[in-house]
Amino acid sequence: MDGYYAYIIDADGHVINRVDLAFEHEEDAAERAQGLVDGHDVELWQRDRKIATFSHDHKPE
Repeated sequence: MDGYYAYIIDADGHVINRVDLAFEHEEDAAERAQGLVDGHDVELWQRDRKIATFSHDHKPE
């Protein structure tokens, strides 16, 4: 399993929490990270590679 990390980002762009994610596939880690969005943006990283940012103000169509 690769080391994925979800960083919870405050309104000023600072990391306020990190969640370690133990997944074998990037898609699974991304789905879990997106599920952590709750009033704050979430960035998904694998070691030093940024994979995605999930915005808290994204509204589904």
